[in-house]
Amino acid sequence: MTSRAKHPVSEIISIHKGGTTRGIYSVCSSNEYVLEAAFAQAREDGSFLLVEATCNQVNQYGGYTGMVPRTFAEFMGRLAGKSGFPLDRLILGGDHLGPTVWRGEPAEAAMEKARVLVKEYAEAGFTKIHLDASPSCAGDPVPLPDETVAARSADLCQVAEAFRRPGIDPVYVVGTEVPVPGGVQDQDEGLHITEPAEAETTINNARQAFKRLHLDEAWERVVALVVQPGVEFGNDFVIDYDREKAGALARTIESYDGMTLEAHSTDYQKKDNLRQMVEDNFSILKVGPWLTFAFREAVQALSAIEKELVLSAGRNTLSGIEEVLEQEMLTDPGYWQKYYPGTPEQQFLQRKYSFSDRVRYYWQRPPVEAALEGLFSNLGEKGIPLSLLSQFLPCQYESVRQGVLSKNPKELARDKIRDVLRIYSYACN
Repeated sequence: MTSRAKHPVSEIISIHKGGTTRGIYSVCSSNEYVLEAAFAQAREDGSFLLVEATCNQVNQYGGYTGMVPRTFAEFMGRLAGKSGFPLDRLILGGDHLGPTVWRGEPAEAAMEKARVLVKEYAEAGFTKIHLDASPSCAGDPVPLPDETVAARSADLCQVAEAFRRPGIDPVYVVGTEVPVPGGVQDQDEGLHITEPAEAETTINNARQAFKRLHLDEAWERVVALVVQPGVEFGNDFVIDYDREKAGALARTIESYDGMTLEAHSTDYQKKDNLRQMVEDNFSILKVGPWLTFAFREAVQALSAIEKELVLSAGRNTLSGIEEVLEQEMLTDPGYWQKYYPGTPEQQFLQRKYSFSDRVRYYWQRPPVEAALEGLFSNLGEKGIPLSLLSQFLPCQYESVRQGVLSKNPKELARDKIRDVLRIYSYACN
Protein backbone atom coordinates (compact mmCIF):
# COMPACT_ATOMS: atom_id res chain seq x y z
CA MET A 1 0.00 0.00 0.00
CA THR A 2 1.06 3.59 -0.51
CA SER A 3 1.88 5.93 2.35
CA ARG A 4 -1.08 8.14 1.53
CA ALA A 5 -3.94 8.60 3.97
CA LYS A 6 -6.31 5.67 4.30
CA HIS A 7 -9.73 5.87 2.75
CA PRO A 8 -12.35 6.54 5.48
CA VAL A 9 -14.02 3.18 4.81
CA SER A 10 -10.67 1.41 5.24
CA GLU A 11 -10.13 3.30 8.48
CA ILE A 12 -13.52 2.20 9.82
CA ILE A 13 -12.77 -1.41 8.93
CA SER A 14 -9.39 -1.19 10.66
CA ILE A 15 -11.05 0.10 13.83
CA HIS A 16 -13.56 -2.74 13.71
CA LYS A 17 -10.89 -5.37 13.15
CA GLY A 18 -8.99 -3.86 16.06
CA GLY A 19 -11.77 -4.92 18.40
CA THR A 20 -14.06 -1.86 18.53
CA THR A 21 -17.45 -2.42 16.92
CA ARG A 22 -17.69 0.05 14.08
CA GLY A 23 -19.45 0.17 10.75
CA ILE A 24 -20.82 2.53 8.15
CA TYR A 25 -24.22 2.68 6.54
CA SER A 26 -24.69 3.48 2.88
CA VAL A 27 -27.59 5.72 1.85
CA CYS A 28 -28.85 4.44 -1.51
CA SER A 29 -31.24 7.16 -2.61
CA SER A 30 -31.44 10.20 -4.86
CA ASN A 31 -34.45 11.65 -3.02
CA GLU A 32 -33.55 15.19 -1.95
CA TYR A 33 -35.46 15.02 1.35
CA VAL A 34 -33.75 11.73 2.22
CA LEU A 35 -30.33 13.14 1.40
CA GLU A 36 -30.92 16.30 3.41
CA ALA A 37 -31.98 14.16 6.37
CA ALA A 38 -28.84 12.04 5.92
CA PHE A 39 -26.60 15.12 5.92
CA ALA A 40 -28.29 16.35 9.10
CA GLN A 41 -27.83 12.98 10.83
CA ALA A 42 -24.17 12.66 9.86
CA ARG A 43 -23.50 16.25 10.90
CA GLU A 44 -25.02 15.58 14.32
CA ASP A 45 -23.03 12.34 14.66
CA GLY A 46 -19.79 13.92 13.48
CA SER A 47 -19.46 10.98 11.10
CA PHE A 48 -18.71 10.40 7.45
CA LEU A 49 -21.70 10.11 5.13
CA LEU A 50 -21.61 7.43 2.43
CA VAL A 51 -24.08 7.93 -0.42
CA GLU A 52 -24.19 5.46 -3.29
CA ALA A 53 -25.73 5.59 -6.74
CA THR A 54 -26.54 2.43 -8.68
CA CYS A 55 -25.83 1.75 -12.35
CA ASN A 56 -29.57 1.92 -13.08
CA GLN A 57 -29.99 5.16 -11.19
CA VAL A 58 -27.00 7.08 -12.57
CA ASN A 59 -25.06 6.16 -15.70
CA GLN A 60 -23.56 7.75 -18.82
CA TYR A 61 -27.03 7.87 -20.39
CA GLY A 62 -28.69 9.47 -17.37
CA GLY A 63 -30.28 6.42 -15.72
CA TYR A 64 -33.74 6.79 -14.24
CA THR A 65 -32.73 9.95 -12.36
CA GLY A 66 -31.62 11.71 -15.53
CA MET A 67 -28.18 12.28 -13.97
CA VAL A 68 -24.77 11.17 -15.21
CA PRO A 69 -22.04 10.55 -12.58
CA ARG A 70 -20.66 14.08 -12.86
CA THR A 71 -24.06 15.75 -12.39
CA PHE A 72 -24.93 13.45 -9.48
CA ALA A 73 -21.64 14.40 -7.79
CA GLU A 74 -22.41 18.08 -8.39
CA PHE A 75 -25.92 17.58 -7.00
CA MET A 76 -24.46 16.03 -3.87
CA GLY A 77 -21.98 18.88 -3.54
CA ARG A 78 -24.78 21.45 -3.69
CA LEU A 79 -26.80 19.59 -1.07
CA ALA A 80 -23.75 19.31 1.18
CA GLY A 81 -23.21 23.07 0.93
CA LYS A 82 -26.89 23.78 1.60
CA SER A 83 -26.76 21.46 4.62
CA GLY A 84 -23.51 22.88 5.99
CA PHE A 85 -21.85 19.50 5.70
CA PRO A 86 -18.07 19.34 5.11
CA LEU A 87 -17.29 17.95 1.66
CA ASP A 88 -14.28 16.08 3.02
CA ARG A 89 -16.67 13.93 5.09
CA LEU A 90 -18.85 12.99 2.10
CA ILE A 91 -18.05 9.67 0.41
CA LEU A 92 -19.59 8.93 -2.98
CA GLY A 93 -19.98 5.32 -4.02
CA GLY A 94 -21.01 3.50 -7.17
CA ASP A 95 -23.06 0.34 -6.67
CA HIS A 96 -23.24 -2.66 -9.05
CA LEU A 97 -21.00 -0.97 -11.60
CA GLY A 98 -20.75 -3.36 -14.51
CA PRO A 99 -22.79 -4.59 -17.48
CA THR A 100 -26.11 -4.95 -15.61
CA VAL A 101 -27.95 -2.25 -17.58
CA TRP A 102 -26.82 -3.75 -20.92
CA ARG A 103 -26.93 -7.46 -20.09
CA GLY A 104 -29.27 -8.06 -23.06
CA GLU A 105 -26.38 -7.26 -25.38
CA PRO A 106 -23.38 -9.47 -26.29
CA ALA A 107 -20.75 -9.52 -23.58
CA GLU A 108 -18.10 -7.37 -25.27
CA ALA A 109 -20.61 -4.66 -26.21
CA ALA A 110 -22.03 -4.65 -22.67
CA MET A 111 -18.56 -4.60 -21.14
CA GLU A 112 -17.46 -1.70 -23.33
CA LYS A 113 -20.41 0.33 -22.01
CA ALA A 114 -19.56 -0.83 -18.48
CA ARG A 115 -15.99 0.48 -18.96
CA VAL A 116 -17.36 3.90 -19.93
CA LEU A 117 -19.65 3.75 -16.88
CA VAL A 118 -16.76 3.04 -14.50
CA LYS A 119 -14.58 5.66 -16.20
CA GLU A 120 -17.21 8.35 -15.66
CA TYR A 121 -17.76 7.37 -12.01
CA ALA A 122 -14.00 7.47 -11.36
CA GLU A 123 -13.55 10.82 -13.12
CA ALA A 124 -16.46 12.30 -11.14
CA GLY A 125 -14.77 11.54 -7.81
CA PHE A 126 -16.61 8.44 -6.63
CA THR A 127 -14.15 6.63 -4.34
CA LYS A 128 -16.05 3.50 -3.25
CA ILE A 129 -16.61 1.32 -6.28
CA HIS A 130 -18.58 -1.93 -6.28
CA LEU A 131 -17.28 -3.92 -9.25
CA ASP A 132 -20.13 -6.20 -10.28
CA ALA A 133 -19.66 -8.15 -13.50
CA SER A 134 -21.88 -11.03 -12.39
CA PRO A 135 -24.81 -10.66 -14.83
CA SER A 136 -24.81 -13.04 -17.79
CA CYS A 137 -24.92 -11.12 -21.06
CA ALA A 138 -26.39 -12.31 -24.37
CA GLY A 139 -24.69 -15.55 -25.33
CA ASP A 140 -23.15 -16.08 -21.86
CA PRO A 141 -23.72 -19.21 -19.79
CA VAL A 142 -26.17 -18.86 -16.91
CA PRO A 143 -24.99 -18.48 -14.25
CA LEU A 144 -21.72 -16.89 -15.29
CA PRO A 145 -18.67 -18.85 -14.06
CA ASP A 146 -17.02 -17.17 -11.09
CA GLU A 147 -13.69 -17.01 -12.92
CA THR A 148 -15.32 -14.99 -15.71
CA VAL A 149 -16.99 -12.67 -13.21
CA ALA A 150 -13.61 -12.12 -11.54
CA ALA A 151 -11.83 -11.44 -14.85
CA ARG A 152 -14.44 -8.90 -15.94
CA SER A 153 -14.39 -7.21 -12.54
CA ALA A 154 -10.62 -6.85 -12.70
CA ASP A 155 -10.99 -5.41 -16.20
CA LEU A 156 -13.29 -2.74 -14.79
CA CYS A 157 -10.95 -2.08 -11.88
CA GLN A 158 -8.17 -1.36 -14.38
CA VAL A 159 -10.36 1.35 -15.90
CA ALA A 160 -11.14 2.88 -12.51
CA GLU A 161 -7.45 2.96 -11.62
CA ALA A 162 -6.60 4.68 -14.91
CA PHE A 163 -9.18 7.43 -14.53
CA ARG A 164 -9.39 7.99 -10.77
CA ARG A 165 -9.03 11.52 -9.48
CA PRO A 166 -5.90 12.63 -7.64
CA GLY A 167 -6.45 12.51 -3.87
CA ILE A 168 -7.74 9.65 -1.78
CA ASP A 169 -7.19 6.32 -3.51
CA PRO A 170 -10.49 4.59 -4.27
CA VAL A 171 -11.54 1.44 -2.48
CA TYR A 172 -13.26 -1.49 -4.15
CA VAL A 173 -15.97 -3.99 -3.33
CA VAL A 174 -16.29 -7.34 -5.10
CA GLY A 175 -18.89 -10.08 -5.19
CA THR A 176 -22.64 -9.87 -5.51
CA GLU A 177 -25.78 -11.18 -3.92
CA VAL A 178 -28.28 -9.08 -5.81
CA PRO A 179 -31.59 -8.84 -3.91
CA VAL A 180 -34.73 -9.66 -5.87
CA PRO A 181 -35.82 -6.27 -7.32
CA GLY A 182 -38.54 -4.91 -5.10
CA GLY A 183 -37.98 -7.63 -2.50
CA VAL A 184 -39.08 -11.25 -2.43
CA GLN A 185 -42.75 -12.03 -3.13
CA ASP A 186 -43.21 -14.97 -0.77
CA GLN A 187 -41.94 -15.25 2.78
CA ASP A 188 -41.65 -19.00 2.32
CA GLU A 189 -39.25 -18.70 -0.64
CA GLY A 190 -36.32 -18.91 1.75
CA LEU A 191 -32.94 -17.28 1.31
CA HIS A 192 -29.64 -18.88 0.49
CA ILE A 193 -27.14 -17.53 2.98
CA THR A 194 -23.74 -17.30 1.31
CA GLU A 195 -21.67 -20.34 2.23
CA PRO A 196 -18.16 -19.71 3.62
CA ALA A 197 -16.66 -21.74 0.75
CA GLU A 198 -18.52 -19.57 -1.78
CA ALA A 199 -17.18 -16.41 -0.15
CA GLU A 200 -13.62 -17.74 -0.16
CA THR A 201 -13.85 -18.83 -3.79
CA THR A 202 -15.07 -15.39 -4.84
CA ILE A 203 -12.25 -13.66 -2.97
CA ASN A 204 -9.55 -15.99 -4.28
CA ASN A 205 -10.73 -15.79 -7.90
CA ALA A 206 -10.92 -12.00 -7.72
CA ARG A 207 -7.45 -11.77 -6.19
CA GLN A 208 -5.98 -13.93 -8.96
CA ALA A 209 -7.75 -11.90 -11.65
CA PHE A 210 -6.37 -8.66 -10.19
CA LYS A 211 -2.90 -10.18 -10.06
CA ARG A 212 -3.03 -11.19 -13.74
CA LEU A 213 -3.66 -7.55 -14.66
CA HIS A 214 -0.90 -6.30 -12.32
CA LEU A 215 -3.46 -4.73 -9.98
CA ASP A 216 -1.77 -5.95 -6.79
CA GLU A 217 -1.76 -2.49 -5.22
CA ALA A 218 -5.42 -2.00 -6.09
CA TRP A 219 -6.22 -5.38 -4.52
CA GLU A 220 -4.89 -4.01 -1.23
CA ARG A 221 -7.78 -1.53 -1.45
CA VAL A 222 -10.50 -4.16 -1.87
CA VAL A 223 -12.36 -3.53 1.38
CA ALA A 224 -15.48 -5.69 1.19
CA LEU A 225 -17.22 -8.71 -0.22
CA VAL A 226 -20.95 -8.48 -0.95
CA VAL A 227 -22.79 -11.46 0.53
CA GLN A 228 -26.29 -12.61 1.44
CA PRO A 229 -26.48 -12.80 5.26
CA GLY A 230 -30.10 -13.99 5.25
CA VAL A 231 -31.97 -10.68 5.38
CA GLU A 232 -34.68 -9.55 2.99
CA PHE A 233 -38.13 -7.99 2.82
CA GLY A 234 -41.25 -8.32 0.70
CA ASN A 235 -44.37 -6.25 0.23
CA ASP A 236 -45.60 -6.84 3.77
CA PHE A 237 -43.04 -8.97 5.61
CA VAL A 238 -39.42 -8.88 6.73
CA ILE A 239 -36.96 -11.78 7.01
CA ASP A 240 -34.88 -10.97 10.08
CA TYR A 241 -31.19 -11.47 10.63
CA ASP A 242 -30.29 -14.67 12.48
CA ARG A 243 -26.73 -14.44 13.74
CA GLU A 244 -26.58 -18.15 14.47
CA LYS A 245 -27.37 -19.06 10.86
CA ALA A 246 -24.96 -16.42 9.50
CA GLY A 247 -22.22 -17.15 12.02
CA ALA A 248 -19.96 -19.29 9.83
CA LEU A 249 -20.09 -16.71 7.03
CA ALA A 250 -19.42 -13.88 9.46
CA ARG A 251 -16.29 -15.58 10.80
CA THR A 252 -14.91 -16.34 7.34
CA ILE A 253 -13.87 -12.75 6.64
CA GLU A 254 -11.82 -12.51 9.84
CA SER A 255 -8.85 -14.15 8.13
CA TYR A 256 -8.71 -11.49 5.40
CA ASP A 257 -6.84 -8.36 6.45
CA GLY A 258 -8.52 -5.10 5.56
CA MET A 259 -11.75 -6.73 4.35
CA THR A 260 -15.26 -6.81 5.73
CA LEU A 261 -18.67 -8.00 4.55
CA GLU A 262 -21.20 -5.75 2.82
CA ALA A 263 -24.90 -6.46 3.30
CA HIS A 264 -27.49 -5.27 0.82
CA SER A 265 -31.24 -5.15 1.46
CA THR A 266 -30.96 -4.48 5.21
CA ASP A 267 -34.09 -2.29 5.15
CA TYR A 268 -36.68 -2.80 7.91
CA GLN A 269 -34.42 -4.89 10.12
CA LYS A 270 -34.83 -4.50 13.89
CA LYS A 271 -32.51 -2.04 15.58
CA ASP A 272 -30.70 -4.70 17.58
CA ASN A 273 -30.43 -6.97 14.54
CA LEU A 274 -28.57 -4.26 12.65
CA ARG A 275 -26.25 -3.77 15.59
CA GLN A 276 -25.61 -7.52 15.68
CA MET A 277 -24.80 -7.50 11.98
CA VAL A 278 -22.11 -4.86 12.50
CA GLU A 279 -20.76 -6.79 15.48
CA ASP A 280 -20.67 -9.89 13.25
CA ASN A 281 -18.44 -8.27 10.58
CA PHE A 282 -21.15 -6.99 8.24
CA SER A 283 -19.57 -3.58 8.60
CA ILE A 284 -21.23 -1.95 5.56
CA LEU A 285 -25.03 -1.79 5.69
CA LYS A 286 -27.05 -0.65 2.68
CA VAL A 287 -30.35 1.17 3.22
CA GLY A 288 -32.66 2.58 0.56
CA PRO A 289 -36.40 1.84 0.35
CA TRP A 290 -36.87 2.20 4.13
CA LEU A 291 -35.84 5.86 3.87
CA THR A 292 -38.30 6.77 1.13
CA PHE A 293 -40.90 4.58 2.87
CA ALA A 294 -40.51 6.83 5.93
CA PHE A 295 -40.78 9.91 3.72
CA ARG A 296 -44.00 8.54 2.19
CA GLU A 297 -45.37 7.90 5.68
CA ALA A 298 -44.57 11.50 6.64
CA VAL A 299 -46.25 12.89 3.52
CA GLN A 300 -49.39 10.84 4.10
CA ALA A 301 -49.51 11.92 7.74
CA LEU A 302 -49.12 15.57 6.73
CA SER A 303 -51.80 15.07 4.07
CA ALA A 304 -54.18 13.79 6.75
CA ILE A 305 -53.43 16.88 8.87
CA GLU A 306 -53.99 19.10 5.82
CA LYS A 307 -57.42 17.57 5.23
CA GLU A 308 -58.47 18.21 8.82
CA LEU A 309 -57.31 21.82 8.72
CA VAL A 310 -58.53 22.82 5.28
CA LEU A 311 -61.87 21.06 5.35
CA SER A 312 -62.67 22.23 8.87
CA ALA A 313 -62.26 25.78 7.58
CA GLY A 314 -64.89 25.11 4.94
CA ARG A 315 -62.41 25.41 2.07
CA ASN A 316 -61.44 23.00 -0.68
CA THR A 317 -57.86 23.99 -1.48
CA LEU A 318 -56.28 20.63 -0.76
CA SER A 319 -52.96 19.77 -2.41
CA GLY A 320 -54.31 16.38 -3.50
CA ILE A 321 -50.85 14.86 -3.10
CA GLU A 322 -52.07 11.30 -2.54
CA GLU A 323 -54.46 11.44 -5.49
CA VAL A 324 -51.76 12.92 -7.76
CA LEU A 325 -49.32 10.16 -6.78
CA GLU A 326 -51.91 7.49 -7.49
CA GLN A 327 -52.71 8.99 -10.87
CA GLU A 328 -49.03 9.14 -11.85
CA MET A 329 -48.52 5.51 -10.84
CA LEU A 330 -51.56 4.40 -12.84
CA THR A 331 -50.54 6.45 -15.88
CA ASP A 332 -47.03 4.97 -15.90
CA PRO A 333 -47.17 1.57 -14.16
CA GLY A 334 -43.77 0.36 -15.36
CA TYR A 335 -42.03 0.89 -12.02
CA TRP A 336 -44.50 -1.09 -9.91
CA GLN A 337 -46.75 -3.38 -11.95
CA LYS A 338 -44.60 -6.52 -12.05
CA TYR A 339 -43.71 -6.18 -8.35
CA TYR A 340 -47.26 -5.88 -7.02
CA PRO A 341 -49.28 -9.03 -7.80
CA GLY A 342 -52.87 -9.70 -6.86
CA THR A 343 -56.29 -8.16 -7.37
CA PRO A 344 -56.81 -4.46 -8.20
CA GLU A 345 -57.71 -3.91 -4.54
CA GLN A 346 -54.49 -5.57 -3.36
CA GLN A 347 -52.43 -3.60 -5.87
CA PHE A 348 -54.03 -0.37 -4.66
CA LEU A 349 -52.87 -1.08 -1.10
CA GLN A 350 -49.40 -2.11 -2.28
CA ARG A 351 -48.97 1.08 -4.30
CA LYS A 352 -49.56 3.07 -1.12
CA TYR A 353 -48.09 0.93 1.64
CA SER A 354 -45.73 -1.78 0.33
CA PHE A 355 -42.33 -2.13 1.99
CA SER A 356 -40.95 -2.33 -1.55
CA ASP A 357 -41.95 1.33 -1.85
CA ARG A 358 -42.11 1.53 -5.63
CA VAL A 359 -43.70 4.98 -5.17
CA ARG A 360 -40.13 6.26 -4.68
CA TYR A 361 -39.74 6.43 -8.46
CA TYR A 362 -42.51 9.03 -8.77
CA TRP A 363 -41.58 11.82 -6.35
CA GLN A 364 -39.65 13.76 -9.00
CA ARG A 365 -42.53 13.87 -11.49
CA PRO A 366 -43.54 17.54 -12.03
CA PRO A 367 -47.23 17.06 -11.03
CA VAL A 368 -46.12 15.27 -7.83
CA GLU A 369 -43.55 17.94 -7.00
CA ALA A 370 -46.20 20.65 -7.49
CA ALA A 371 -48.70 18.87 -5.25
CA LEU A 372 -46.05 18.31 -2.59
CA GLU A 373 -45.17 22.00 -2.56
CA GLY A 374 -48.90 22.72 -2.27
CA LEU A 375 -49.09 20.47 0.77
CA PHE A 376 -46.14 22.14 2.47
CA SER A 377 -47.51 25.58 1.60
CA ASN A 378 -50.95 24.82 3.02
CA LEU A 379 -49.50 23.55 6.28
CA GLY A 380 -46.99 26.37 6.49
CA GLU A 381 -49.74 28.94 6.14
CA LYS A 382 -52.10 27.25 8.59
CA GLY A 383 -49.65 26.03 11.18
CA ILE A 384 -50.03 22.59 12.63
CA PRO A 385 -51.84 22.28 15.98
CA LEU A 386 -49.96 20.17 18.50
CA SER A 387 -52.99 17.94 18.96
CA LEU A 388 -53.01 16.99 15.27
CA LEU A 389 -49.25 16.50 15.31
CA SER A 390 -49.68 14.11 18.25
CA GLN A 391 -52.39 12.24 16.35
CA PHE A 392 -50.53 11.71 13.08
CA LEU A 393 -46.79 12.11 13.83
CA PRO A 394 -46.42 11.18 17.51
CA CYS A 395 -42.60 10.83 17.53
CA GLN A 396 -42.18 14.23 15.91
CA TYR A 397 -44.72 15.63 18.39
CA GLU A 398 -42.46 14.55 21.23
CA SER A 399 -39.47 16.26 19.62
CA VAL A 400 -41.46 19.47 19.08
CA ARG A 401 -42.56 19.39 22.74
CA GLN A 402 -38.92 18.96 23.77
CA GLY A 403 -38.02 22.04 21.75
CA VAL A 404 -35.59 20.23 19.42
CA LEU A 405 -37.77 20.25 16.29
CA SER A 406 -39.89 22.91 14.61
CA LYS A 407 -43.38 22.42 13.21
CA ASN A 408 -42.21 23.32 9.73
CA PRO A 409 -43.72 20.54 7.57
CA LYS A 410 -40.50 19.93 5.62
CA GLU A 411 -38.55 19.60 8.85
CA LEU A 412 -41.15 17.18 10.18
CA ALA A 413 -40.80 15.04 7.05
CA ARG A 414 -37.00 15.03 7.29
CA ASP A 415 -37.15 14.08 10.94
CA LYS A 416 -39.42 11.13 10.11
CA ILE A 417 -36.68 9.93 7.74
CA ARG A 418 -34.14 10.44 10.51
CA ASP A 419 -36.10 8.01 12.69
CA VAL A 420 -34.64 5.35 10.36
CA LEU A 421 -31.21 6.93 10.11
CA ARG A 422 -30.90 7.04 13.91
CA ILE A 423 -31.29 3.26 13.93
CA TYR A 424 -28.41 2.86 11.47
CA SER A 425 -26.33 5.38 13.39
CA TYR A 426 -26.82 3.31 16.54
CA ALA A 427 -25.93 0.10 14.69
CA CYS A 428 -22.72 1.48 13.18
CA ASN A 429 -21.37 3.82 15.85
